[in-house]
Amino acid sequence: MMTIPPRLRPLPFPLLLSGALLFLFALQVAPLRAQDERVVAGLSQNRITISTGFDGSEILVFGAVRRESPPPADSPLQVIISVSGPAQPVTVRRKEKRLGIWVNTDAVEIGSAPSFYAVASSAPFGEALSEAEDLRYRVSIPRAIGSIEVPDEVSDPASFTEALIRIRSRSGLYQTNPGTVHLSEETLFETSVELPSNLTEGDYRIRIFLTRNGRVIDAYETSIAVRKVGLERFLYSLAHERPLLYGLMSLAIAIIAGWGASAAFRLIKS
Repeated sequence: MMTIPPRLRPLPFPLLLSGALLFLFALQVAPLRAQDERVVAGLSQNRITISTGFDGSEILVFGAVRRESPPPADSPLQVIISVSGPAQPVTVRRKEKRLGIWVNTDAVEIGSAPSFYAVASSAPFGEALSEAEDLRYRVSIPRAIGSIEVPDEVSDPASFTEALIRIRSRSGLYQTNPGTVHLSEETLFETSVELPSNLTEGDYRIRIFLTRNGRVIDAYETSIAVRKVGLERFLYSLAHERPLLYGLMSLAIAIIAGWGASAAFRLIKS
């Protein structure tokens, strides 16, 4: 009779079953340990109103890290906070000087670009978040901008995205603020985000990321409403909901203003 060597004998079924259960338990516990730290956050305000005298505002984002066990000592905790306004399609044009005149040449359509975007971090951005995680969560400004439609004759589409970021950064609509998230004892954090006066109405998305070794271990998301009020709201609604009436009213105001200026000039001259 042929005998099976001891090394090749199958394991008893109870031992196989217990090993499988132990393996499944390990798979379930591993994600829980990776998510031991969670964000508990708040905002200084949940609504911003834009009136005729609106000259900008500020959002204070603050919170704490809730954890079930002591934090690891080998990798420091980092916090990243982003605020993004409503996304809109944008056409970026390139101007060139031809025969002494600046003219539009190439144009690229960007399918979706945030009207406002600010990202703040507790450390330099490259240290707080890896390139792979940035690609996954779209946290940095270049990643937050959507796909672009590039004509065949355009050979450098990346320059159009860079131009959009440069133009909006100058006007305060795009902001990158490394080291402005204040983190205390790897538990409490806070930062403030400056909102310029030229805001677009809509819901502004706020995301908070906890990272270690460049990897996201938890993410939290909320929103804040930006709304026009008073005369600003009336004109905005009229222009978008009844453009013909808005155009006629604008034309009437221009005619009345011109007539009034002419009448005042004749009165002064006489």
